[in-house]
Amino acid sequence: MSGTTRLIILGFLILATTMEVTGDAIVRMGLTQTGWTKLLYFIGGAALLFGYGYALNSAPIAFEKVVGLYIATLFVVWQIVSFIAFRTVPGVSTLIGGALIVAGGLVVAFWQTAEHG
Repeated sequence: MSGTTRLIILGFLILATTMEVTGDAIVRMGLTQTGWTKLLYFIGGAALLFGYGYALNSAPIAFEKVVGLYIATLFVVWQIVSFIAFRTVPGVSTLIGGALIVAGGLVVAFWQTAEHG
């Protein structure tokens, strides 16, 4: 896999995870609203969540590999959006667990075996 292909995949993953996490945050904020405002939050969140699914599945990488890398990217983006939207700072256990998530995602996505080349 070339460096350019890896950057393209990373771009798709960042787009997908940003859309998913932002969509989830908007749905969460919508839960506290009423009437038309609630409906608009839910529609916006649903649109972003659909966009995430489309972007993730458009990435030029096999599905079994994209999932591991996606989870790693999701963890990082989730922490960023959580801080921006809810002012939540991750604790030590979250950072250590997150490092394991990222390491595992990289292993799943890039470990080369004889059967997969």
